[in-house]
Amino acid sequence: MAPGSSIVAEVPESDCGADGLSEALTGIRLDGDSTCKPWAASLVNVGLSSLTGLNDLLECPVCTNSMRPPILQCPNGHTICSNCKHRVENHCPTCRQELGNIRCLALEKVAESLQLPCKYQSLGCTEIHPYQNKLKHEELCRFRPYNCPYAGSECLIAGDVPMLVSHLINDHKVDLHEGCTFNHRYVKSNPYEVETATWMLTVFKCFGQHFCLHFEAFLLGTAPVYMAFLRFMGEDSEARNFCYSLEVGGNGRKLTWQGIPRSIRDGHKKVRDSFDGLIIHRSMALFFSGSNKQELKLRVTGRIWKEQ
Repeated sequence: MAPGSSIVAEVPESDCGADGLSEALTGIRLDGDSTCKPWAASLVNVGLSSLTGLNDLLECPVCTNSMRPPILQCPNGHTICSNCKHRVENHCPTCRQELGNIRCLALEKVAESLQLPCKYQSLGCTEIHPYQNKLKHEELCRFRPYNCPYAGSECLIAGDVPMLVSHLINDHKVDLHEGCTFNHRYVKSNPYEVETATWMLTVFKCFGQHFCLHFEAFLLGTAPVYMAFLRFMGEDSEARNFCYSLEVGGNGRKLTWQGIPRSIRDGHKKVRDSFDGLIIHRSMALFFSGSNKQELKLRVTGRIWKEQ
């Protein structure tokens, strides 16, 4: 290898039977010495079609995730990731030949040497990682899409914050409020029947950011409680720039809570189960609701402010 050459992938001769391997690497060149091995690759010279072909070759046909060493192959050369071997009962999912423990060393060499951009490049990520580290980076990449923060549903929508705000308003019929203070009233006609309930999520826009206000009932041990908490539609590092307070009361008494909003990277259930918010036990909630205790009537007020 010539000094100063930028190597991304080097594929040694191998019995690996992935027919598309040489085709995927065709035309990939090495910056520097032209006498270097023909399958050495420079990141600068890897074309989009070549990267696409390599990604296809490195995709497990069972789980569709990118394969990492050890990569197994059947006698006919079809590849599979080692994690999926037990899922197909040790038989190739393509030709049904017995898999055994044959490794595709050529493809492993590609996986070990290749450097690729983050798959969220189109969303703004500019980082490039060795193939082995790329998957780990993508699991935590700050540009990866956010999951829908709506509670009480199994919504599978994911996207950036503007897309999710539009989705919440149009598909979940969530109210959007401008401003940094809130005054919400939560009512249940028969509070004794409420063991698990989720009230409508409310989205607030202030300081150019979006926040989700949650209020719900659930069991804390065997005792029903009500809980209000705020989540920030963005990264945790940005959420720490803000604080919020919540207050609920009645009959001359009140409960207050002050905290930092949690990022929507933390799932709704994770935040709820950590009790990171204003918690009101049922007996106190009924006391706040009035003397007859026949109806739950809670008024939750609060505000959001930015830390200096």
